Amino acid sequence: MLVLSRQRDESIMIGDSIVVTIVDIRGDKVRLGINAPAEIPVHRQEVYEAIQRENLRAASLDPEETQSLSGMAARRGGSEKAPSKAQPR
Repeated sequence: MLVLSRQRDESIMIGDSIVVTIVDIRGDKVRLGINAPAEIPVHRQEVYEAIQRENLRAASLDPEETQSLSGMAARRGGSEKAPSKAQPR
């Protein structure tokens, strides 16, 4: 793990397209601003882990269970495809 010291309003670069800026420091909390291309998902670790758990759970569903999801979408006026997963930033 690389450990860097930064002060408020200072940044680090990750590759050519990701900038992490120290926005604020209050006591034991640091606020970070992350500027990354839209195609690179950025999540808090606990959110990322929850998404991974849900993806694993969805991948292990029986085909019969996924058919009931399609039926729910059709009743709502949606397409026959299962809803896509929203990924918060």
